[in-house]
Amino acid sequence: MRTHFLKSFFHLFTILPLPLAHAVGAAIGWLFVVIPNKRRDTAYINLELCFPEMRPATRRRLLRRNMIELGKFFTEIGALWTRSDRSIRRLVRRVSGEDILKKALSQKKGVILAAPHLGAWEMVGMWNSLHHPMTSMYREPPMSQMGKLMRSARERFGARLVAADKTGIRALYKALERGDIVGILPDQVPAAGSGSVFAPFFGINTSTMVLLSRLAIKTGAPVVFSYAERLPGGHGYHLHFLAAPDEIHQGDIESSAAVVNAMVEHCVRELPEQYQWIYKRFRNRPGNEKSFY
Repeated sequence: MRTHFLKSFFHLFTILPLPLAHAVGAAIGWLFVVIPNKRRDTAYINLELCFPEMRPATRRRLLRRNMIELGKFFTEIGALWTRSDRSIRRLVRRVSGEDILKKALSQKKGVILAAPHLGAWEMVGMWNSLHHPMTSMYREPPMSQMGKLMRSARERFGARLVAADKTGIRALYKALERGDIVGILPDQVPAAGSGSVFAPFFGINTSTMVLLSRLAIKTGAPVVFSYAERLPGGHGYHLHFLAAPDEIHQGDIESSAAVVNAMVEHCVRELPEQYQWIYKRFRNRPGNEKSFY
């Protein structure tokens, strides 16, 4: 029943123009603001942790803006998962730093494309798979039917999704050997005790994936961070590309992971209202440290 409802919900917004879909999303976001709910509570905890210097009134305003952007995220997914390649291209109104991506690709080592949970991160994969061969890691969601919908949407422009296991990791290395783009969500929380190290993020010791760092150190492939900024009024998206510093390839895994988190933090500070603050980024704690949530 829940899967059927979600599929119907997404289908509704495939037929609406993006400005109208975002307007409805903003209204849904206001419901998240005024009705007590776990998403809003988690987001506020994260904002308190990451912006302790911010005045409470300012932080509450940021929370309201974030909930509105969250509503837009839910109502734009249908369009991003079903629109034609021509429509997706039109929705990207501006691209900043595309020369960074082209320079990285010209090295013929492949490119590790790191897209945090910021803005319309689904658009990052869609747009790049329209222009370059791309392989991304995929984790099956709890609802299998939604997983099928998600997979077909992400692969419809030629991208390849691989499982989040040893076979999938080997596929990522092979993709880089071919000179392809490998897409990774750098702020994905790994399972406790597996494939992670603790590194600073907004000044907090944070469980951080090691996959990106291992790929970068072992292959020397350039790392480019990217996010799709949601423009006001449903007027499309502004795609950003940023080069990661060379230090991401150097030293041990812990120091590289710290660079990964610093880059994610830099992106988030550019657009804090569009980050997925409802995500429990700090849920894994070192030792016997008490949970923030």
